[in-house]
Parts: sequence; C-alpha cells; structure tokens
Amino acid sequence: MTGDRLRARIPAFTAAFAAAVYTLWFRRRVLTWGATRDEVARDYPGDELIPDPDDCATMATTLPVPPECVWPWLAQMGGNRGGWYSRDWLDNNGNPSADRIVPEWQDLKVGQRLSRVAAPGQEPGSFTVVTLEPNRTLVLRASYGLFTGRDFDPRSGPAPSPWVDGIWGFHLRPTGRGTRLVARSRNRGGPHVITRPFAFLLGESMHFAMQTRQFRNLIRRVSTK
Repeated sequence: MTGDRLRARIPAFTAAFAAAVYTLWFRRRVLTWGATRDEVARDYPGDELIPDPDDCATMATTLPVPPECVWPWLAQMGGNRGGWYSRDWLDNNGNPSADRIVPEWQDLKVGQRLSRVAAPGQEPGSFTVVTLEPNRTLVLRASYGLFTGRDFDPRSGPAPSPWVDGIWGFHLRPTGRGTRLVARSRNRGGPHVITRPFAFLLGESMHFAMQTRQFRNLIRRVSTK
C-alpha cells in the first residue's frame, strides 16, 4: 500500500478504532450510567410497550428528598410547560426550564400530549403520557419520523421511513437517603440499516448528555426548594 493510499485510509481506520473502543469499553457505561446491576436488570412499567427494543438505556441518580417532593417537577415537564431541565437551547427552544413548581401544570393525565422541541428542519412533535402513577412512575412515548420529526400512531396506519418508536420512563423509589430516580429509554425503529447506525453514532451519546444534565439540574432544583 502506497503512502498516499495509506493516508487516505487513516480517517476510516480512526473511525473504526473509535467505534471499537466505544463498543468494548464505554458503551455499557454510557447506557447504564449511575444505575446498579439490579436497576438495569429489573422490569419497569412501560417496558411492555416496546417489547423487543433495538436499544435500551437505564440510568439513575439519587435525589436528596422523598418521592413526593420529586414528582411535581416531573409532572410539569414538557415544552410550553416546565421544560425538560436539560439543555434548554437544544430541547426547549432556548426557553429556560422552570425553577419552581407551577400549580397549573400539575394536573397530568394519561393520553395527554407534551410538546417536544424538534431539531432544525423538523416538525414539532410530542410525547404522549402512557403510564402514570403519582410519586412513583411516569412513562412517555414518542413515535415519529427520524428525519422529519412528524408524529405517527404505531397502532394504525403506515409508519414513515425511517421511523422511531420509543418510551422514556421515570421511576421513583424511596431510599434511606431520599429517592432513587431511574430513567429508562427503550427504542425500536426501521429500517435498521438507517436507524441502528444513527442510534449508535449519535442517539446514544446525545441521550447520555441530555439525561445526565437533567439529573444534575433536578438535583439542584429539589435541593434548593
């Protein structure tokens, strides 16, 4: 192999090496950040909605207050509501997430749609509340075109191509130190030749960055109120 050909292939070799390192050493840590083995292995409400996920993440943190003090912050999440307590410039149209409990946003119901901010060029989409047990469990579901952001109903009608159908669950469990908050996401999509590389190269790392930021911001909010 000539020097010019070798230099031309360096980016491909570098990408392959980075992918291998991520898969072997970092991927599991990214997908299970903060969670115990038991929390990762456990079944949670909402898992049954995506029975054979293409990817799954279970992350957790401890909040220094009881579940009933955490729940109001979760109940008011959503665009045009309390926000998502993560990176507001990316997931809340640049609007700051709420730093207080707002009573009019506490009446959450199964079937209610919560606005999610779309990426540039996409249509605004929504999460649907599919499981709700105050002070214990909140599960949101989103079904949308991967590149359009347009919602679709996975129970009827054709899915766009490519598509993603997933849940984002928040599970509160009391502990001696306060509350364990376990956030589980489960996603499936198609065609796999598009959705799986997208999740591996971008989706997993973005979810990690957003979820861990949400944890930090929730800890700060519940600790100061």
